[in-house]
Amino acid sequence: MTTIYIIEDDETMRSELKTLLEKYGYLCLGGNEFEHVVEDILRTAPQLVLLDINLPVFDGYHICRQLRKHTNIPIIMVTSRNSDVDELISMNLGADDFITKPYNTQILLARIASLLRRAYPNNTPSTVLTYKGVVLDLLKSTIRYAGQEMELTKNELRILHQLMAHPGVISSRDDLMNALWQSDEFVDDNTLTVNINRLRRKLSAIGVNDLLVTKRGQGYRV
Repeated sequence: MTTIYIIEDDETMRSELKTLLEKYGYLCLGGNEFEHVVEDILRTAPQLVLLDINLPVFDGYHICRQLRKHTNIPIIMVTSRNSDVDELISMNLGADDFITKPYNTQILLARIASLLRRAYPNNTPSTVLTYKGVVLDLLKSTIRYAGQEMELTKNELRILHQLMAHPGVISSRDDLMNALWQSDEFVDDNTLTVNINRLRRKLSAIGVNDLLVTKRGQGYRV
């Protein structure tokens, strides 16, 4: 599943954009804290960033500049100011595209798809992850093993996607809670525990008993 990181301080617009993109099969990250957003992007490694220019703490120009010091991740700058200067600065800082609010959603989707094709011509992000015979279908939100299939909730899918996308790597509880926090459900430490336990029961029901490994004091891995 292609992951898009949304950097937008307007909560309503961020929520509407997230709903739109998830409808078209994208996984969306991003929240309302911007002080460590560069570090979060580098840690979560999305395939594309939608970056608003007018932000608290640091503006979009600063974030774009910092990202370009470390990664070539595709960046689309978004602004409510209709100015050629904004577009010129964005491109000089290394942004890949630029769009002005209010934008036509279909044009935005087309630009995202076009940029992803250019950035990943021979490596289209897969919607299916496989590990030790376990198949996670991100579009169907299902897990399959040995001919058996089980449906997953959105939170269970997010947890397993985070783990199976980084096999052998320990994901901390904070990493997993950050993934769950993108949902509309209130998330605390107990919410994560409940979802982990439910996920283990579903895996066990299809014959998978040792996929999720608990690393005490550290987190989880597959």
